[in-house]
Amino acid sequence: QVQLVESGGGLVQAGGSLRLSCAASGSFVRINDMRWYRQAPGKQRELVAGISSGGSSNYADSVKGRFTISRDYARNMVYLQMNSLKPEDTAVYYCNAGLKITSVTPFRDYWGPGTQVTVSS
Repeated sequence: QVQLVESGGGLVQAGGSLRLSCAASGSFVRINDMRWYRQAPGKQRELVAGISSGGSSNYADSVKGRFTISRDYARNMVYLQMNSLKPEDTAVYYCNAGLKITSVTPFRDYWGPGTQVTVSS
């Protein structure tokens, strides 16, 4: 069974930093793109950052220059370094990845349970 598990969330003051981690485990043959989403109370889930299997990254305008996504291909992990945090970054952060279970099955999206990030002013 495939699992994505996030870690690293917590409470931080505005201007501080946090590093989120996400590990993919279980039986699969390949990981495609890996992404971080977030959802604040009363708002829709939004894409924060993504990184392709080839290492290309993209970011939401609201986090450009402050957040950095990276990936450890050997350990099947993705990270989100968050600097200069603002109260508006407060949300549950979710890891998402496209995974291929066997060589003949298509890629399918998997989600982690989420980790809370709270930024106090």
